[in-house]
Amino acid sequence: MTSGPSFRASGLVRALPTPFLKASALLHAAAAGSLVHPPLWPAAVGAVLVNHVGLAAAGLLPRCDWLGPNWTRLPGGQARVAITIDDGPDPAVTPRVLDVLAAHAVRATFFCIGERVARHPDLARAIVAAGHAVENHSQRHLHRFALLGPRSLAREIGAAQDIIREVCGRPPAFFRAPAGLRSPLLQPRLEELGLQLASWTRRGYDTVNPDAGDVLGRLRRNLAAGDILLLHDGHAARTAAGAPVILEVLPALLDEAAARGLACVTLAQARA
Repeated sequence: MTSGPSFRASGLVRALPTPFLKASALLHAAAAGSLVHPPLWPAAVGAVLVNHVGLAAAGLLPRCDWLGPNWTRLPGGQARVAITIDDGPDPAVTPRVLDVLAAHAVRATFFCIGERVARHPDLARAIVAAGHAVENHSQRHLHRFALLGPRSLAREIGAAQDIIREVCGRPPAFFRAPAGLRSPLLQPRLEELGLQLASWTRRGYDTVNPDAGDVLGRLRRNLAAGDILLLHDGHAARTAAGAPVILEVLPALLDEAAARGLACVTLAQARA
């Protein structure tokens, strides 16, 4: 299901409700109308319950766009891919990731946790100084993020937005939900902050999989123009030898992209 078009209001991107959310709103309105007709109550309650199951399922599928615009691929059809790196900055891993990226002369997008940016501001600034982008991955990376109410969501996203702006000198333009999980309440909060939701085309599960070869295989299988690839510098799994999986995977992945003629760009570059 394709998200609705967007328009600009007060300098922010406003997305029209998706067809799924429009249908959900109409269903709830019809169910409310059935209150004056008791014989219709069982059918109305059943329909609402089924709809809520659909809403929950959409939030549990990181690449789904039923709840609002969601980047799963780069726009434009050009020969480029995006390397996105989540859950940092991590002082034990991120500097070495930056060295790998510099050696390959490519740029990446780091979805950083606000608390970690506040804890390691010099490292966050080093990411930006190297030409990479720092984007919003929430303030605390809560496992219950998708269950937060509107005010808690606004605080969680807004706090990270403020810290990253203060430390890095620019506000993030993209947001990635912790583990990609979200609720129908997220999109309005993103619109308030002018943020675009971005997930991924493919991930290697490198926070839980210590097999670097398997992670690499998942990421480069059918590698093609427009792919958004997900790795982690924070919460990185370790190989049997104790090395962060991302450091074993990233050089070979970048070599593979170059061999296929694919340039690595940040999400912001892809939107420009």
